[in-house]
Amino acid sequence: MKITSFNPLIATKEADTVTALFEELGFEKRHRSEGTNDNSDFLTTRMKDGNGFYVDVSQSDRVPRDMTAIRMNVDDFEGTIELLTAHGFVNANGGRVTDLGSSKSVFMMAPSGFCISVVKHIK
Repeated sequence: MKITSFNPLIATKEADTVTALFEELGFEKRHRSEGTNDNSDFLTTRMKDGNGFYVDVSQSDRVPRDMTAIRMNVDDFEGTIELLTAHGFVNANGGRVTDLGSSKSVFMMAPSGFCISVVKHIK
C-alpha cells in the first residue's frame, strides 16, 4: 500500500463557515467534489495554503456534529481497508463504499473513535 496524500478533513453541516475560516488562515479553494448516490450526499471543497498544506471540508446533512478526520489517498483501496479492519476499524457508513466513478472512498472508524477517510482515485 502506498499513501499518495494525507491531510485533515472536516465533516460539517456548515461548510461555508469552515471554508471562510480557512480562507482567512491563508487557504485557497482548489476544487469541489459533489456526490449524490445511494451511499453519499456530500459536497467537498479541497483547500491548499501557500506552504502546500491541504485541508478538505465536507458538507453533509448526515453529520450529527462537526467531525475531524484524516483523509488518506491510497493506491490499494481494498488492501488498506483490510489492514485497517485487522486493527479494529469499522466502516462508519454501515458497510457502504462511495463510488463516484472517478474515485471511491469509505469512512473507517477506529475502536477509539477517530476516523480515516480512505480514498482511491480511479485513473
